[in-house]
Amino acid sequence: MKNTVLVTGGAGFIGSHTAVELTNAGFGVVIVDDLSNSDMGAVEGVRKITGVEIPFEKADCNSREELEQVFKKYKFNSVIHFAASKAVGESVEKPLLYYRNNVGSFVNILSLMSEYGVSNIVFSSSATVYGQPDTLPATEQTPRKPATSPYGNTKQMCEDILRDSVAAYKGLKGIALRYFNPIGAHPSALIGELPKGVPNNLVPFITQTAAGIRKELSVFGDDYNTPDGSCLRDYIDVVDLAKAHVVAVTRMIENKGKAEYEIFNIGTGVPVSVLELVNTFQKVNDVKVPYKIVGRRAGDVEAVWADTKLANNELGWKAERTLDDTLASAWAWEKHIRNIK
Repeated sequence: MKNTVLVTGGAGFIGSHTAVELTNAGFGVVIVDDLSNSDMGAVEGVRKITGVEIPFEKADCNSREELEQVFKKYKFNSVIHFAASKAVGESVEKPLLYYRNNVGSFVNILSLMSEYGVSNIVFSSSATVYGQPDTLPATEQTPRKPATSPYGNTKQMCEDILRDSVAAYKGLKGIALRYFNPIGAHPSALIGELPKGVPNNLVPFITQTAAGIRKELSVFGDDYNTPDGSCLRDYIDVVDLAKAHVVAVTRMIENKGKAEYEIFNIGTGVPVSVLELVNTFQKVNDVKVPYKIVGRRAGDVEAVWADTKLANNELGWKAERTLDDTLASAWAWEKHIRNIK
């Protein structure tokens, strides 16, 4: 029997790229998304890249009834759960929306998995659970800091819910992947990051500024204790990140895990500053990105990057695409959606 994976939030940025990599690796895929922060263009892009008419179900993971229809209709043995609200600033303004969307949907997924005998789940977690680590790089043993936003808190809570569920329900296995900063787009330029409204992430803001949609980019702070004064982050190519999910699902199906619940950092292990990223983008793509330095932004940590040894050694996975290639793919995607020659 072909292993089939339910990908919730599969029309989103990371979900769509993961659907491609799963299909390329021979998995069956079912995409579920409520399209609240994505659109069918991503699903069509996935189908075009893979040449497979991947099934899509419009459903809200917050609605147990809608989600159960998907569990009744399809047979799958694994779930990758991306569906979540993800803007830090918005979560501070609308905490209840984030707790309902992020925690409620995850509880629905796990309870239906238990009911329908689905064994494996990969949870889309985040490096935000580390806050500002006392020592860098962050390893999987780095203590989690109290969350600085409801968004970060939902990631910590869902990790705990997964840990407790795996301990309680026989046969359930879970892997939490803690992403650092996913960027870039598929090399085909058929799928990429498509934020609705003003982007919350740096690279779409850079590409939209380069395309003339935004007047200038704001760099939040140049007075941090870093080489150039701007924040340091670990930027991971979205295709590399997607491949980590394929490896994680395979690990559970093949019973290769060291425990029923495991956590892995998914990053490059290389810190890159905000200003370095902007300058590299300009150089690689030969375009100007007007920017100005403004005051620090509340909630931003000074520096965080991954120790990726565990993922490299245990999963046999490592980030492969260069920053230059990744930033070139982000610009190719922006040009594709804006019809820029």
